Amino acid sequence: MKVILKETIESLGIIGSEADVKAGYARNYLIPQGKAVQATKENRKKMEQERAKIELQLAKERKLAEEMAARLEGITVQIPAKVADEDRLYGSVAVRDIAEALEQKGIEVEKRSILLADPIKTLGTYQVPVRVYRDVEPEITVEVVPES
Repeated sequence: MKVILKETIESLGIIGSEADVKAGYARNYLIPQGKAVQATKENRKKMEQERAKIELQLAKERKLAEEMAARLEGITVQIPAKVADEDRLYGSVAVRDIAEALEQKGIEVEKRSILLADPIKTLGTYQVPVRVYRDVEPEITVEVVPES
């Protein structure tokens, strides 16, 4: 089923674009939640009329994302952790810990936007990308240090 997105959805596309999705996903989730409308002639005309407003909104979102990326670029976060033999950690440092450390510095980031492939299990310095917008991913430095 073809739908027109009323908001940007990471896996489908940006606001105002058409996406081909399964009928059940459209009927049961996208349309009732107000995230999309069915792609009909009337709805296409309506979206064309709103195109300028949508492009302005996208430009504003992009500008905010770039400002956030500038704030995040070069940030260093220290996370103390309990250490066993050979600099291995008891447990690990996960996305939640990084988000909490950023929040203590006054920067709020959603946990799902921190792109940590695997939890950190040893002491050291790591570069962790943070997805702020579709193609804007500044890297922060995460230092895992032993607890004193």
